[in-house]
Amino acid sequence: MAQSEVKKIVAIDIGGTKVASALVTLGDGQKPRIEAYGKLPTEAKKGGRHVLQVAIDSARRVIEYAGGTVDGIGVSSGGVIDPKTGDVTYANDMMPSWGGTHLGAELEREFGVPARVQNDVHAHALGEARWGGGLGKTSCLVVAVGTGIGGAYVERGHIMLGVHNEAGHIGHVSCSDAVGIPCSCGATGHLEPIAAGPGIIERYIELGGDATLPDGGPMDGAEIDRRAAAGDQAAIAAEARSGHAIGEVLGSMVNMFDPDCVILSGSVAQCGPAWHDAMEKGWNEAVMPPVAKTPIVTGELGGDAPLIGAAENVISSGYVEFA
Repeated sequence: MAQSEVKKIVAIDIGGTKVASALVTLGDGQKPRIEAYGKLPTEAKKGGRHVLQVAIDSARRVIEYAGGTVDGIGVSSGGVIDPKTGDVTYANDMMPSWGGTHLGAELEREFGVPARVQNDVHAHALGEARWGGGLGKTSCLVVAVGTGIGGAYVERGHIMLGVHNEAGHIGHVSCSDAVGIPCSCGATGHLEPIAAGPGIIERYIELGGDATLPDGGPMDGAEIDRRAAAGDQAAIAAEARSGHAIGEVLGSMVNMFDPDCVILSGSVAQCGPAWHDAMEKGWNEAVMPPVAKTPIVTGELGGDAPLIGAAENVISSGYVEFA
């Protein structure tokens, strides 16, 4: 992109707890520049119309910062997104009545500029693939492990979306550590219920771990990791089950996709040696020899990744399109 093609994009990242927004400048071959970052509480329980208004207010703030003129609005949102229409086609109970929101059309109507919407994990993956851990790579498998588990396969800077806009739900891949365990999607044996943060906490409690923090609050993953580092055997076992399951699934996915690298991000991926040692073990048990040396790298962009990915998607489609 030449200097004359530098674009200023409003980027909005809509999650279950917060809506982040910023002005993202793209162009001239340089890493995207983020300015005027801000966030507001989503207050998702107030319903889809309320969340939409938070997104509109966020966009208006950034447009005012930009002097009233921008080249488009890029949105990263929780839920299943139709990238052609910008509609939220499905959202779970964490965001009541968000499904059915004509998000892209509403933003275009309000501000009169192009608006493109994509799933939040896809936006995160696109940002990392183009400007983070995947920079310079032809392909990457991006996996984010936190409260939930999401992912995307990115080939030459474009996400493989799937016919139902569902590709990348790596948290709903079956694994040996989860046999018989129910998943929130209605199936059993999936990765997410045992390997994401809430699953680690549940396992810790099952093993007899104290479920409260010193201040009387509820247990969280950071405290379990601290206890694992201090030698708490229940904490070590809980993290090890998660790590082993992640490693097994990553090995299986690399067997299938053969990417240049795996980009791993999210709070759970920051766990200590118990988790990482178990992940390596699961990986080695599952991965085929020809792809066993595929590097697993840490995501580089953090919370900027979905904002950058959302902005990039306005200028150049983030998806593989089929005739």
